[in-house]
Formats: sequence, C-alpha cells, structure tokens
Amino acid sequence: MIEKLDTLIAAFAELMWGPPLLVLLIGGGLFFTFYCRFIPFRYVKHGFNILLGKYDDPNDPGQINHFQALSSALASTVGMGNISGVAIAIHTGGPGALFWMWMSAIVGMATKFFTCTLAIMYRGTDEDGEVQGGPMYVITEGMSKRFHPLAYLFSFAGLLGCLSLFQANQLTQIVQDQIYTPLGYFENNPVIGQLLVGLFMAAVISAVIFGGIRRIGQVASRLVPSMVVIYMLCGVLILIRNFGIIDDIFLSIIRDAFTGEAVLGGSMGAVIVIGIRRAAFSNEAGIGTEAMAHGAAITKEPIREGLVAMLGPMIDTLIVCSVTGFVILATGVWMNPDLNGISMTTQAFEIGLPFIGKPLLILIVIVFSITTMIGYSYYGSKCTAFLFGKKWKQSYRVFYTLSLVLASVITIDLVINFIDGMFALMAIPTMVSSIILAPKVITAAREYFNKLGEQE
Repeated sequence: MIEKLDTLIAAFAELMWGPPLLVLLIGGGLFFTFYCRFIPFRYVKHGFNILLGKYDDPNDPGQINHFQALSSALASTVGMGNISGVAIAIHTGGPGALFWMWMSAIVGMATKFFTCTLAIMYRGTDEDGEVQGGPMYVITEGMSKRFHPLAYLFSFAGLLGCLSLFQANQLTQIVQDQIYTPLGYFENNPVIGQLLVGLFMAAVISAVIFGGIRRIGQVASRLVPSMVVIYMLCGVLILIRNFGIIDDIFLSIIRDAFTGEAVLGGSMGAVIVIGIRRAAFSNEAGIGTEAMAHGAAITKEPIREGLVAMLGPMIDTLIVCSVTGFVILATGVWMNPDLNGISMTTQAFEIGLPFIGKPLLILIVIVFSITTMIGYSYYGSKCTAFLFGKKWKQSYRVFYTLSLVLASVITIDLVINFIDGMFALMAIPTMVSSIILAPKVITAAREYFNKLGEQE
C-alpha cells in the first residue's frame, strides 16, 4: 500500500514539474528581471537599509517589522533545504545541479520583488479586520472574479504543502543516525525511537506556533541570524582547509551543468530540472509562501517590502546553499552512493572539521529544522483561515503538530515528492497573478524611486 502511494505521488510530482512549470518559473523570473530593468540588483544597498530599520514607521499597517518579516521568510527557507536539499540535488543531479540552483536564485530575486510587492499592494483583511497578505489576497483583491478559483487552489495546496514533513523527517533521521545508532538505542524497535522524536518536535513547535505571527517573528529574528553565522563560519573553515581545489570544484560545477555527466544517462535536462526543483524548495521564489510572510510587514510602501524580500534568494541560495554544495564537493562525500540528504552533509562536516564539525552541524540542523517548522505553520494556518475562516486556525495547528509525528516514520522519497507536488500547485496561481499584475508593480516602482530621489 505504502509503495503504491509512493509511486503515485512520485508520478504526480514528475508530472507537475514538467516543462510548462519550468517555463513559468524560470521564464517568468527572466521576464520580471528584464521588465523591471534589473531593479533588484540596482537597489540592493537600499534594500539592506530598509531591512535595518532606516525607514520603519510603527504607525504603518502590518504586524511585524521588515527584519522580522525577512527572518520569518528565511526561517522557512534557510534550513533543511539548504543543508539536506542541496545534498539531495547533488546526489541526484551531480555537481551541475548547483549551477542551476544559482540561476534559479538570480531570477528568483526579481520574482520575489514582484510577488512580495504585490503582497503589500493587495492586502486583504480577516474577520477581525487585521490586514493579511499573500497570493490568495493578491488574486481576490487585485484581479477579477474569474481568477478567484486560483486563490482557492493556492490555499488548498498551501494548507498541505506547508506541512513540515521534510524537516521533521530529516531531523528524525539525523537523531537516529547520530544519537540512537551509536548508542545502540531502539535497535529492535526503530519506529519507537522515531515516534519519540516526532512527539518531542510536536511539543516544542506547538509551544511557539499557537502564539501567532508576532511570536514566530520574535523567535525567528533571534535564532535564524545566529545559526546562519555559525553555519557559514563552519563551512568557510572547511573551504579554507580545501582552498587548493576550490577552482577545480567550480569548474566541475560549470562543466557538469551543461553535460549532465554525473547523472544517469547523461541528461543535461535532468540536471536543470533537479537544480530548479531543489532551488524552489530552498528559496521558494515564485511559490508564494514568502509573500505570506512579507505580506504581514509593517509598511505602507509596497516597493520597500519587495526590495527586502528580494534579499532572500541571495542569502538563502547564492550564499548558504553554495557553502553547503562546495563543502560536499570538497570533501568528496557526494561520490558515495549510500549517502544522501542530511547523512551526506553530516559526513562532509565530520570530514571537514574533525571532532567539532558533526556536533555543531547537529545543533544547527536542530535549530534550523525547528525555525522552519515554526515558519511553515504560519503559512498553513493562513491558508486555512482563508478557506474556512479564522476560527479553524487552531484546529489546523493541532493537525500540523500531529503531522510532524507522522513525518518522523515515513520515507524521505514520499515526503519530497509530496511537497514538490504541492509546491508546484502553489506556484501556478502565484506566478500567473504576478505576471498579470506586473505593470502595477512597475508603476509603483517608478513613483517610489522618483520620490526617493527627491528625498535624497
């Protein structure tokens, strides 16, 4: 039964991530990049100034400041997608997959600029009159009724796709590999050990998520930056130790990206698909989740939040994922066919930083997993409230915490394919609405930057 379900979900994921969706995500990202005349790249410094609070006004509508909004968005993207997802991409698609992750992130910066600008521009209100943002509100507030079914499609897919099955599964895996197995715990009953991890995660996560976005933003803004710094320092130290082969690694990434030599059958197309899928899972540009977090920002200037949001793929994929990929390639663990996901990254850190690498990575993974699970809960509860009303938020949070227990005992392949399929469904309404409403963003951008020039 489980095998049949796994096969069915895998087929669904492959179908959804066919050429039409790839064209929509990458082609749409290229359209945004050229249509806005490279705004995201021209105003990176201004984006950081906004992020650091230079333009904050507590009287503006919203729930969390710019820094907390980006931290909440990064809490759901900087995590297993950067640590385990990159390993899966290299295991499946070879070194070249990392190149296509980079390409996806570059165009993803422009995509996030548009999607998150629109999330502020077309905010709606819930039953209590509190402002809410996200693709479902962009569609219902900014588009005609014939497009409204897309809002319900996004919310349905988001309700399921934002279950943190991948994070819970991989966190359970690292506890089993690095704690249970060495100590001989649960050798005869591994499922019991997995369930204990799942129950622990459910207890920890529920203590935070029932407090809503404000508590999530507070927790994320404290934990995410510190863990990113520690992770980056560890990765850079490993790369310094392997400095002599960095240029060879870079060349192998470029070469494999256009040959597909490391992929079964030597398919360049397979490398591209794998890279884009894993980049989408890592930075979520065009998926729509990020727009829900940034849509809660305290601001009345949509362009400002768009500029803050565009920093996400740069931090998440171009920096953090690159460090992970180079560490895996530098230590040679990617050539071991028995290693995949978090097990591969753990082995790389153990080889690269003997004695301290593995325990530090375990700590980082635990924190990243928890913050990601916290961030995703907010997205799912927003989708639930949109579909069924705010009163169902608490019920969803109960369902969400119970799903963490389920995720601890199911297979990684089933988890990845299910999430990939739901993300694909979420991407369709997000990208379609953003492309149609793109002229509105350009008009707002011209007005904003003209006013900014006058002020400066």
